[in-house]
Amino acid sequence: MQYTQLGRSGLKVSRLCLGTMNFGPKTEEADAHAIMDSALSAGINFFDTANVYGGTGQRGRTEEILGRWFASGGQRRERTVLATKLYGTMTDRPNESRLSALNIRRALDASLKRLQTDYIDLYQFHHVDRATPWDEIWQAIDVAVQQGKILYSGSSNFAGWQIARAQEAASRRHTYGLVSEQSIYNLLTRNVELEVIPAAQQYGLGLMPWSPLQGGLLGGVLKPGRDGVRRTEGRSLETLKKHQDQIRQYEDFTRELAREPGDVALAWLLHQPAVTAPVVGPRTQDQLDSALRALDLALEPEALQRLDDIFPGYRTAPEDYAW
Repeated sequence: MQYTQLGRSGLKVSRLCLGTMNFGPKTEEADAHAIMDSALSAGINFFDTANVYGGTGQRGRTEEILGRWFASGGQRRERTVLATKLYGTMTDRPNESRLSALNIRRALDASLKRLQTDYIDLYQFHHVDRATPWDEIWQAIDVAVQQGKILYSGSSNFAGWQIARAQEAASRRHTYGLVSEQSIYNLLTRNVELEVIPAAQQYGLGLMPWSPLQGGLLGGVLKPGRDGVRRTEGRSLETLKKHQDQIRQYEDFTRELAREPGDVALAWLLHQPAVTAPVVGPRTQDQLDSALRALDLALEPEALQRLDDIFPGYRTAPEDYAW
């Protein structure tokens, strides 16, 4: 396993992060425990979850699955860098969502209880809260750090200017601020290259791309005969129709490389300078094994250029659209 530091922090994490969103809704608890054991054995020490994960009417269930896995012993908690998130609505009560100081306190304590641990390594804001001032957010985080309940904080789904605002507010308070940003980023969706990645690099945040295979569309979605699609519906089907020619070119190119499409998509992310660890969310052991293969795939400059030709990205703003 390869390890790197999370942003400007001294925390060492694996180059793949195990996402757990499917644990509960799509993966039974026993299978989830087996996948986590396998990930840990493979050297993946970075696990990501959120308080809202668990499925309709069962928010919090995923954290509970992780908590029972930690409680089963074997130094599982000590060997894991644990990341969770808050923001989403947990109940219909008015103060059980977003980033108020009250919700940060209550949500954190509830996550600790479900996870059966006394601290979170990386506590992430699942979305930006435009209604709560940063001084309030950072005061609540500072208290949690002083209490030993969290070690680091991170963001998710932030725009570049929102990262800058968060970090400048933290600087005024002489507090550490964010160490990571979790955004959608893959060959098909590269908007973060405009401003999020430059902001993350400027302020020392590690980037954790979620949906690295764009919901499976970069994992070999076209049938060998190109006479249809599998496991694709709704918004994913609309995206496939829009980008079918690009995806066909991409799958043709991965065959030239003699590699699986999913391996190439993950490897491409691992070659991007701002990326700390893509968040992979396996439903099965086979999907985890597939993700691990990408760590051994080194893409030559010519291959990286070919992928850019198929899926054009962005230059840093404003040069991307102005002189």
